[in-house]
Amino acid sequence: MAIFGKPKYTIVKVAKKKDMPADLWTKCPECSQLTYNKALEENFKVCPKCGYHFTMGAHERIKLLFDEETFTEMDTDMHSVDILKFTGTKSYMDKIRSDSIATSLKEAVVTGKGKLDSVPVVFGVTDSRFIMGSMGSVVGEKLTRAIELATKEKLPVIIVSGSGGGARMYEGILSLMQMAKTSAALAKHSEAKLLFISVLTNPTMAGVMASFASLGDVIIAEPKALIGFTGPRVIEQTIHKKLPEGFQRSEFMMDHGMIDIVINRKQLKETLSKLLDYLNNKK
Repeated sequence: MAIFGKPKYTIVKVAKKKDMPADLWTKCPECSQLTYNKALEENFKVCPKCGYHFTMGAHERIKLLFDEETFTEMDTDMHSVDILKFTGTKSYMDKIRSDSIATSLKEAVVTGKGKLDSVPVVFGVTDSRFIMGSMGSVVGEKLTRAIELATKEKLPVIIVSGSGGGARMYEGILSLMQMAKTSAALAKHSEAKLLFISVLTNPTMAGVMASFASLGDVIIAEPKALIGFTGPRVIEQTIHKKLPEGFQRSEFMMDHGMIDIVINRKQLKETLSKLLDYLNNKK
């Protein structure tokens, strides 16, 4: 018999682990850092560890840049139609409906007028969550109307671009026509000696980059944004050569004279305010 008798064991009941909500944390695709979503939003959706710039929606951009309750949206009733009766794995109208539900937007662009540090500005922003921010007839028309309003009222224009889709294939030649239309409106704005600032985000590609996005008097880009006409993978397959490190990224484009400034999102409003103050009436 054991000196101290039969050993006694304490039975511990382990409580069932509660399921942690999946939307509390975001993993950075560049450094794998996990960041609490509220902290990420407070940091303007920039990774606090490596500075990776997450995608921002159109209305988040407006909140970031404009003085509180000064922005008035234009042409809110415009929506796309399937004039080509496009068919594929999903119809054009089905794609429009699903992206509208996911983003709470009617189209891939929001336009309007507001005040940035008390300076009146006409503004447009494409949202890459809506058919990759691609430019169809409605996107082109809304941007053109915004630019024409700026010309009429002698105001500067700021357009924030994030388009991985370029011209919208669902609309064929009608989409390509928007490149010329937006560019012509900006030419008249420039002739009136008015300021246009273009802000490029990740990604800004194809027909959007080949039209209004590249026509700014000042072109600003967020860090490491992919910018160009055709993506690097397609270019490598076409020319059968390895492209330089960082090819088509913001920093590479600035080094080669395509972009004027690469700026962290947290300093964007301050930078735009300084440019408006210095250049708005000096063009």
